[in-house]
Amino acid sequence: MRHEIIPNLRYADAPRAIEFLCAAFGFERRAVYLSESDPNIVQHAQLVWSDRMVMISTAIDSPHVRAARMKTVAEAGGPTMGLYLIVEDVDAHAERARVAGAEIIRDPRDEDYGGRGYSARDPEGNVWSFGSYDPWADQ
Repeated sequence: MRHEIIPNLRYADAPRAIEFLCAAFGFERRAVYLSESDPNIVQHAQLVWSDRMVMISTAIDSPHVRAARMKTVAEAGGPTMGLYLIVEDVDAHAERARVAGAEIIRDPRDEDYGGRGYSARDPEGNVWSFGSYDPWADQ
């Protein structure tokens, strides 16, 4: 299935972020394009999770970045948004993330609105939430 909204995340150390996102949260590499002049710079990467995708790149200066006034979490002084992904086994997913080094900022718990969820921070400060609550299920 194709989805029309694909989050784009910029990381100071994108290769490390890709490793972390795969190990901790279960993403898989679909494509990773490195700079020919510097293999530590990720020009563009596509990571898939179930049937969803996020795109990752190295946070480098460009006319687009300047025009959009884009900031990394560190540059902004904290995250400006979070990502939510639906998982079947919240507790097992949280344990996988913990073992891989994710900072669990909210332990798994039952939610008042239904489902179970937890939140974690990646090494560069982005906040990821995972839960069994499916907002599409009630449609």
